[in-house]
Amino acid sequence: MSAAYEILPTPDWATTTTIAIAHSAPSDPMLWARTIFGADNAPLFVKVLFAVRVVAAKILRLPQADQAMLTADTVIGDEAIIDTDDKHLHFVAAIRPDPAAGLLHVVTAVNLKGIVGRIYFAPVSLLHDTVTRSIMKSAAARLA
Repeated sequence: MSAAYEILPTPDWATTTTIAIAHSAPSDPMLWARTIFGADNAPLFVKVLFAVRVVAAKILRLPQADQAMLTADTVIGDEAIIDTDDKHLHFVAAIRPDPAAGLLHVVTAVNLKGIVGRIYFAPVSLLHDTVTRSIMKSAAARLA
């Protein structure tokens, strides 16, 4: 089981996004986390969505997002962990490359805080897999 569920054992929302990677791909989870969530890795449509997030955050009076919110700060087992506890939600992502199997997994677990968290996360939950899959594929192409 993913370390994400050790940090958030009963998430309000959770998913795992998996893509195929080359068997020769790096196995370092921190390298994958930095590449996947690096500011220069996001495709144009993801950058547009982040701009929309800035506007939505102002409307909902949420703190302004910064890149540190998507920075892995530890490795647990074979997963790099991003753990961001914000005003409206607690978000954990676990990034686990498995080149031997030819797979890359990103586990996401979220606890929502109040009505603002639920309002904010409703559209995010709909777009999450598409956004996550696109930045994972972009990272895989960079690290191939």
